[in-house]
Amino acid sequence: MIRSMTGFGDARLERGGVTYSLEVRSVNHRYLKATVRLPDEFAPLEGGLEESLRGLLQRGSVTVRCSAEGAPSGQASMINQDALETYLRAIHVASLKLGEHPSELVRPTIDMAGLLSLPGVLRVEPLDARLAAAREAFHELLPPACEGLVAMRAREGQALHDELVQLCGVVSRSLGLVRERAPEVSRHYEARLKARIEQMLPDAQPVDIVREVASYAERCDVNEEISRLGGHVEQFVLALEEDGPVGRKLDFIAQEMLREANTIASKSPDADISRAAIEAKAAIDRIKEQVQNVE
Repeated sequence: MIRSMTGFGDARLERGGVTYSLEVRSVNHRYLKATVRLPDEFAPLEGGLEESLRGLLQRGSVTVRCSAEGAPSGQASMINQDALETYLRAIHVASLKLGEHPSELVRPTIDMAGLLSLPGVLRVEPLDARLAAAREAFHELLPPACEGLVAMRAREGQALHDELVQLCGVVSRSLGLVRERAPEVSRHYEARLKARIEQMLPDAQPVDIVREVASYAERCDVNEEISRLGGHVEQFVLALEEDGPVGRKLDFIAQEMLREANTIASKSPDADISRAAIEAKAAIDRIKEQVQNVE
């Protein structure tokens, strides 16, 4: 069964006090075009995630958005106690020097948030450790997010499948009208030609009429195009039931269908055949538009 290239999937997990989230969105594209968006500090992970994505999806313009919120659970233990105590002692000494006598001691107000922002008070977790944790989390989230995206693509694909089958039915009905009408074209032309010649050239030989009718029939013969177009429609419907990406195959078949319908419309001067061919071409144009979103 065909799948659409439009979809969305997401996944998240919490690990070590950090909530990691990953979203996958896709729209139609001729090939697989991957875009991975990460926080700046995790930019080195882009190549690995893109490579993993190519193992999970095959077509579409796919955007992966990753985020990490919160601080590691061990962040409180990363305060540099020695540096903090040094700053506090320095503040205490400074307050003693500001007063002339101990009774006039200046007692400063300490802003703990300001203290934590001083150089060396907080030891930030090494970047390598943060990258390693994010790499593990994002690579764990990517498969379930893609599974959600593929499931949505499958639902969209079912709707596409039904519409394409319906449009193929329109082409088949129009082709049936052409097939029924085609043999009548030469007979009607022969009758008109005989009536005209008998009126204008009563001494004309029957062999001349037969030769002219045969030449006309050859110019207007669309039996070969009818057969090819019918075969293309059958092949298209069969391809709709195949597993795996068939979008490019369907696009190629639709182009061939349109080519045959154009030839039928241009070769036959019959008004009924022209109307049926135009109806078939309109349906095929719609088919070509829809298969652009088939994986």
